[in-house]
Amino acid sequence: MYEIRVAEDVEKDLARIPVYYRKQIMDAMEKQLAHTPDTPTKNRKLLSNLVPPWEAGQPVWELRVGDYRVFYDVSTEKAVVYVRAVRKKPVGRKTEDIL
Repeated sequence: MYEIRVAEDVEKDLARIPVYYRKQIMDAMEKQLAHTPDTPTKNRKLLSNLVPPWEAGQPVWELRVGDYRVFYDVSTEKAVVYVRAVRKKPVGRKTEDIL
Protein backbone atom coordinates (compact mmCIF):
# COMPACT_ATOMS: atom_id res chain seq x y z
CA MET A 1 0.00 0.00 0.00
CA TYR A 2 1.28 3.45 -0.94
CA GLU A 3 1.39 6.45 1.36
CA ILE A 4 -0.13 9.58 -0.21
CA ARG A 5 1.69 12.85 0.51
CA VAL A 6 0.14 16.13 -0.51
CA ALA A 7 2.25 19.21 -1.29
CA GLU A 8 1.46 22.52 0.45
CA ASP A 9 0.29 24.04 -2.83
CA VAL A 10 -2.25 21.23 -3.22
CA GLU A 11 -3.90 22.26 0.04
CA LYS A 12 -4.36 25.73 -1.47
CA ASP A 13 -5.70 24.19 -4.71
CA LEU A 14 -8.21 22.10 -2.76
CA ALA A 15 -9.33 25.06 -0.63
CA ARG A 16 -10.48 26.85 -3.81
CA ILE A 17 -12.58 23.88 -4.96
CA PRO A 18 -16.22 23.56 -3.79
CA VAL A 19 -16.64 21.05 -0.95
CA TYR A 20 -18.74 18.65 -3.05
CA TYR A 21 -15.97 18.26 -5.67
CA ARG A 22 -13.21 18.36 -3.06
CA LYS A 23 -14.70 15.27 -1.39
CA GLN A 24 -14.87 13.46 -4.73
CA ILE A 25 -11.24 14.31 -5.44
CA MET A 26 -10.06 13.19 -2.00
CA ASP A 27 -12.03 9.92 -2.25
CA ALA A 28 -10.61 9.25 -5.73
CA MET A 29 -7.07 9.91 -4.51
CA GLU A 30 -7.47 7.40 -1.67
CA LYS A 31 -9.15 4.79 -3.86
CA GLN A 32 -7.04 5.16 -7.02
CA LEU A 33 -3.59 6.00 -5.69
CA ALA A 34 -3.18 3.86 -2.57
CA HIS A 35 -2.66 0.52 -4.32
CA THR A 36 -1.47 0.79 -7.92
CA PRO A 37 -0.73 4.46 -8.68
CA ASP A 38 1.67 3.65 -11.52
CA THR A 39 -0.72 1.48 -13.55
CA PRO A 40 -2.60 3.19 -16.40
CA THR A 41 -6.40 2.93 -16.21
CA LYS A 42 -9.39 4.68 -17.71
CA ASN A 43 -8.90 7.61 -15.29
CA ARG A 44 -5.11 7.46 -14.80
CA LYS A 45 -2.50 8.15 -17.42
CA LEU A 46 1.20 8.74 -17.75
CA LEU A 47 2.19 12.21 -18.98
CA SER A 48 5.50 11.31 -20.61
CA ASN A 49 6.25 14.61 -22.40
CA LEU A 50 5.03 17.00 -19.71
CA VAL A 51 7.56 19.22 -17.97
CA PRO A 52 5.80 20.34 -14.78
CA PRO A 53 6.31 23.78 -13.20
CA TRP A 54 7.20 22.14 -9.86
CA GLU A 55 9.97 19.87 -8.62
CA ALA A 56 8.86 16.32 -9.34
CA GLY A 57 10.26 12.95 -10.04
CA GLN A 58 9.67 11.79 -13.58
CA PRO A 59 7.36 10.56 -14.88
CA VAL A 60 4.34 12.64 -13.94
CA TRP A 61 0.92 10.99 -13.79
CA GLU A 62 -2.58 12.42 -14.13
CA LEU A 63 -5.70 11.20 -12.33
CA ARG A 64 -8.97 12.37 -13.86
CA VAL A 65 -11.81 13.13 -11.43
CA GLY A 66 -14.67 14.70 -13.41
CA ASP A 67 -13.50 18.12 -14.62
CA TYR A 68 -10.52 18.06 -12.25
CA ARG A 69 -7.04 16.61 -12.70
CA VAL A 70 -4.72 15.41 -9.96
CA PHE A 71 -1.04 15.52 -10.95
CA TYR A 72 1.34 13.26 -9.08
CA ASP A 73 4.54 11.25 -9.23
CA VAL A 74 5.40 7.95 -7.59
CA SER A 75 8.39 6.66 -5.64
CA THR A 76 8.10 2.89 -5.88
CA GLU A 77 11.18 2.40 -3.68
CA LYS A 78 9.61 4.36 -0.81
CA ALA A 79 6.00 3.35 -1.67
CA VAL A 80 4.97 7.01 -1.67
CA VAL A 81 2.71 8.98 -4.01
CA TYR A 82 3.51 12.70 -4.14
CA VAL A 83 0.45 14.74 -5.16
CA ARG A 84 1.81 17.94 -6.73
CA ALA A 85 -1.25 19.81 -8.04
CA VAL A 86 -5.03 19.69 -8.48
CA ARG A 87 -6.47 21.74 -11.32
CA LYS A 88 -9.80 22.15 -13.10
CA LYS A 89 -9.53 21.30 -16.79
CA PRO A 90 -12.18 23.07 -18.87
CA VAL A 91 -13.35 21.37 -22.06
CA GLY A 92 -11.08 22.16 -24.99
CA ARG A 93 -8.03 23.10 -22.92
CA LYS A 94 -4.78 21.15 -22.96
CA THR A 95 -3.08 19.83 -19.85
CA GLU A 96 -0.15 22.20 -20.39
CA ASP A 97 -2.61 25.15 -20.38
CA ILE A 98 -3.93 24.42 -16.88
CA LEU A 99 -0.57 24.06 -15.17
